[in-house]
Amino acid sequence: MAKTARKSAATTAAPATPNRERPKEPARYNASKEELLDFYKQMLLIRRFEERAGQLYGLGLIGGFCHLYIGQEAVAVGLQSAMKVGRDSVITGYRDHGHMLAYGIDPKVIMAELTGREAGISRGKGGSMHMFSVEHGFYGGHGIVGAQVALGTGLAFKHQYSNDGGTCLAYFGDGAANQGQVYESFNMAKLWNLPVIYAIENNQYAMGTSVERSASEPDFYKRGESFQIPGLQVDGMDVLAVRGAAEVAMEWTQSGKGPIILELKTYRYRGHSMSDPAKYRTREEVQSYREGNDPIDHAATELTKLGVGEDELKAIDKEIKDIVVEAAKFAEEAPEPDASELYTDVLVETY
Repeated sequence: MAKTARKSAATTAAPATPNRERPKEPARYNASKEELLDFYKQMLLIRRFEERAGQLYGLGLIGGFCHLYIGQEAVAVGLQSAMKVGRDSVITGYRDHGHMLAYGIDPKVIMAELTGREAGISRGKGGSMHMFSVEHGFYGGHGIVGAQVALGTGLAFKHQYSNDGGTCLAYFGDGAANQGQVYESFNMAKLWNLPVIYAIENNQYAMGTSVERSASEPDFYKRGESFQIPGLQVDGMDVLAVRGAAEVAMEWTQSGKGPIILELKTYRYRGHSMSDPAKYRTREEVQSYREGNDPIDHAATELTKLGVGEDELKAIDKEIKDIVVEAAKFAEEAPEPDASELYTDVLVETY
């Protein structure tokens, strides 16, 4: 059944357990006009970038798999705006373009990576699913479902071991939430009280299977309770609700209380990947989210309340489109890697 009403921005917490400390209830972030404009621009950049990536895929300029982030923009922008580049780390699955853009990485090198060019952020070797940037503390882009959760737990251990003050943000989806290694990671993370935020992007479909058909407990924020990991369920279509929850999660991990789970209730407008016609849901369902629950439209409405006019919003859209066109042009004109690159970055010798 199509869902036309916006979810409440209120955040839900998993049931309290006696004598167990819980994070405070998040409040919707009170953004200034400048902050909200920045969030809006970041979400719009992700949207326009992904639309262009879809076009380039159709033209054969992007090979392999390509998973678009359209509809989920508020999650990455809201979460990563609360983190510090250089201190914290991010790791995710194969739907990674939006996460990289939200972390301030140049759209040109991301688009060049998508098209397999030497100028790409992973020198054309990672493609859509396996981008990587140590400089930004962005550790992929992983094609194996759920693998990033264990790796992210390892990154959190690194932050704790080196006492660098960092938190790891580990993204995964509702499908990956049913993987066994996720729960092994939960157990270790809580045993050692590691600074990790497990961000579950619940876009309601694991490839083509709905949450209702695949999860005996569809409230994923409760999945850590048996490990004594608290969870919060957040309206992932509202960037201010997400940022408010991110503040609470960062405060929790930074104070040495260990891991926390955030379930972001969101929705992807496109299929699982570019090869997915998404026939498992109705056109009306998708349209209801686009018309009544779109994160970018919602932010635009908030901006108009702060005095931002329609002309200014149109000017921002043009500015963003120009950035994306320039990124695509850069990628199309950049050379492909030399064949000798096949033999580099294969083995790292340690002494």
